[in-house]
Amino acid sequence: MDNVDLQVLRQLVAWREAGHSVVMGTITRTWGSAPRPVGSVVAVRDDGQIAGSVSGGCIEDDLIARMREKALAADAPQVVRYGVSGDEAARFGLPCGGTLELVLEPLAAHSRVEELLSRLAAGERVRRTLALDSGAVTLAPAEGADTVLLDERCLVSVHGPHWRLMVIGAGQMTVYLAQMAQALDYQVIVCDPREEYMPELPGVQRTREMPDDAVLAMKPDAHTAVIALTHDPKLDDLALMEALRAPCFYVGAIGSRVNQAKRKQRLAEHFDLSEAELSRLHGPVGIKNGARTPPEIAVSILAELTAVRYGWHIPEPVFIGGDAPGVEAGCVV
Repeated sequence: MDNVDLQVLRQLVAWREAGHSVVMGTITRTWGSAPRPVGSVVAVRDDGQIAGSVSGGCIEDDLIARMREKALAADAPQVVRYGVSGDEAARFGLPCGGTLELVLEPLAAHSRVEELLSRLAAGERVRRTLALDSGAVTLAPAEGADTVLLDERCLVSVHGPHWRLMVIGAGQMTVYLAQMAQALDYQVIVCDPREEYMPELPGVQRTREMPDDAVLAMKPDAHTAVIALTHDPKLDDLALMEALRAPCFYVGAIGSRVNQAKRKQRLAEHFDLSEAELSRLHGPVGIKNGARTPPEIAVSILAELTAVRYGWHIPEPVFIGGDAPGVEAGCVV
């Protein structure tokens, strides 16, 4: 579930708390191009107010009209399809011949959306199973990739952060990095064994384990990033040693190019990391954009994470004479 859909959940919970009836729609299948991916949600209030989207607006307009006419699901979930024919595809803003399938679910206490939202706020991944005959919902811990499965009896969907970010060090920059990373749908874990460091970070898991133990405990996979921010080799190197041996999609460390070279030398000599493993280390961490302040540096780090996550190559900048803010030498050309 991405951050857009999380906002929809928050809105529909607020509507229910205010006494409104709400129907939630979940995209379960698409054919052809689709404005929103499978698993995306939309919510329609009893007076026609809407949160979220599943199309360019035409399907939402139809849902609003049906809600006002009390023609939407009232007692049990129902499966609906839009755009089966060419005429319908044009009417609902879909490609000709395209189809969008939704499960429309009237929300009630047994829908457990409030509990789902609470567990998501705590950083959990949750498997939600909706019985189509009754609307009853069960919630359970989830592992693995995001899933949306629909059959004759139930709809199974997995919610919560799929990408994970472990940050070593709990200084000022970590506060900004953690907050922004959560907005990008990362589950964030901050590791710092130092008693003096560990600010309050809502929705962020915190650990005082030694960094190598913390990295091993999280069982990093191809959806995991590890970033070292302490400037202390006794902490950063321990985390990097384990992260570079794991299948993390991104491993980075703060520091200058000179410090990066020294870091790689230490990792090779003391921890016997191979050249191939060391080549995976991003450093200085983040794209080079002249960042100076902690929030600006956090933006540069997350920009690089996003590029690596989607397979985009960022060319190395070329610098010419003089000193420029936030970089080691000069202007980018």
